[in-house]
Amino acid sequence: MKLIIQIPCLNEELTLPETLKDLPKSLNGIDNIEILVINDGSTDRTVEVAKEHGVHHVLSLTNNKGLAKAFIYGINHALHLGADIIVNTDADNQYFGGDISKLIEPILEKRADIVIGDRMVETIGHFSPIKILLQKLGSWTVRQLSGTTVPDATSGFRAYSKEAALQMNVISDFTYTIETIISAGKKNIAIEHTPV
Repeated sequence: MKLIIQIPCLNEELTLPETLKDLPKSLNGIDNIEILVINDGSTDRTVEVAKEHGVHHVLSLTNNKGLAKAFIYGINHALHLGADIIVNTDADNQYFGGDISKLIEPILEKRADIVIGDRMVETIGHFSPIKILLQKLGSWTVRQLSGTTVPDATSGFRAYSKEAALQMNVISDFTYTIETIISAGKKNIAIEHTPV
């Protein structure tokens, strides 16, 4: 079982080392873990820093395509590299790499094909009450449109089985988080969430 952890990056040379340091080297049920950095037109040393820290694969886009395009290019490249499970995380170290085991567990146990990390936004100290309200309202709307129970629709910390990844279509240039949940719900792909 091959896990590829993909990290879309735009000028993340300062935060990428900390993110990489937290990623697991081994996990139960996984034979091989590889890291894929998607360089979305960075003008700093993101690529060099990734290579210096032992990243297995770097996919460099010719210019800044936006997070949604970087995400889907990464998904397609991870599939090309033979991924059985793909975890997407952010390069700014907002998610703890140690939680990846919680993300992939429902996939390994065949309970889900997509697992979203729930940040429990009401507990995030730097989120204003208005931002928390908007996050909750947005996630509620996504739940209604998708028929899912995902409480944190904008979380970028998520895992996809190969089967789910093969069905992902992203039209937006800006965000993939909401669109992929709605699409998965419409396609009846099993989605779970877990606190992170």
